Formats: sequence, C-alpha cells, structure tokens
Amino acid sequence: MPEAFVATLAAYRRCAVFNPWGERDPQNDRDLDGPLVRRRQLLAYLQERIGAARILLVAEAIGYQGGHFSGIPMTSERLLLGGLQHKDIFPADVFRRAPQRTSSPKIKPEGFTEPTATIVWGLLKSLGIDPRSVVLWNAFPWHPYQLQKGLLSNRTPSDEELVDGHGVLRLLLSLGGFKTLVAVGRKSAIQLAGLGLDAAEVRHPANGGAGKFREQMSGILRGL
Repeated sequence: MPEAFVATLAAYRRCAVFNPWGERDPQNDRDLDGPLVRRRQLLAYLQERIGAARILLVAEAIGYQGGHFSGIPMTSERLLLGGLQHKDIFPADVFRRAPQRTSSPKIKPEGFTEPTATIVWGLLKSLGIDPRSVVLWNAFPWHPYQLQKGLLSNRTPSDEELVDGHGVLRLLLSLGGFKTLVAVGRKSAIQLAGLGLDAAEVRHPANGGAGKFREQMSGILRGL
C-alpha cells in the first residue's frame, strides 16, 4: 500500500542527507508541519498513479529546488503553487488535492523552481501524455547535501547511499506494476542495470542536455 511505502521512506536517516518526509528543515521550512505536509503530498501523488501508471521515470536524487520542499520527485514547489501555469503546467497535473507550501516565503516568495522538473513536466504536457500515466522517482529517493554549504545545496549520492535506495525502488516496482522503466542519466542507468532491471536510458536534461532529453523521451513515449 502507498501508505506503508511512504512510512518506509520517512524513516530513513543518514548524515548529510535530508529526508523531506521524515525531517523538518529548521532553517528553511515554513513551520513544524513541513514533513507531514510533504508526506501527504507524496501520498496523494502516488495514490492517483499506483495501478494506473505505465511508466517509471528514474533520475538520480532529490534536490533542494525540487522534492526537498514539494515532497514529490522531480517536482518543484513553484509548480505546486501555480507558478508554471504560463508553461501549461498546473498543480492539478501533480495531484488533485489543494497543495501546500512548506518552504518559508521569506526565502523564495514564489517557491523554489527546478530546471529539470520544469523540463520533464513540460515535455509530458507538450506531448499530451496523461501525467497520471507516469511516476517520477529517484534512484536515491532522498536529498543528499553538502555539509559545508548546508541544506540548500546538492551533491552526488555515494555508492553506499545508492544501495540504500535500492530496496525502496524495489518496493515501488512491486507496488506499481510499470511496463516501461526509463533511466534519466548514466548514473541512474547504472543503478537500474545493477538491479537487473531492463530500462531505456535518456540523457539527463541538466548541463546542456535538455534538447537530447526531449528528443529521446519523445521517441520512447510516442512508441508506447
């Protein structure tokens, strides 16, 4: 059940890793309810997709501009707050319940926005793909950050951390019954291959890869 899955996610703890569903960001969260709100939002997202979604799209790890505050992988808080409607991306594309912000408005009045999230959601919408036919996820489903820079930073997860994410990924696969797995970036592809999973690989949209990502993903999605 998605409830047990989210509870498993929320229980994880590791140094220099922020757990959006189990921990409060003491410097940047709006109030004490941040983890609870993020759990509710992830649960709503999954409940609308588990059993219906055909595609699992797996990137590397959550970032501070995305799931750290939204609670949804590859989804920014600005999207949930309606700040990307000019790009034809709406909060209801993510889930139907009323979203809540968890970041302090003093830091980013309109909420954080993540370029990768905007590219991924924008592609789904431009191709006319039902957002509920796709689940967005991460090989390491929590937020690794740099201790010296604080919670508003990102870093690459270690090999040991990626192994921690394998069990969660297997749980999600058992829940979802997905027909197509797509690895976003080489590191995610290596993780999925190491688990014996057959996945298509696409270029990560960061660092100049947006055009190639759109081209490769369009070919996969149109072929389904």
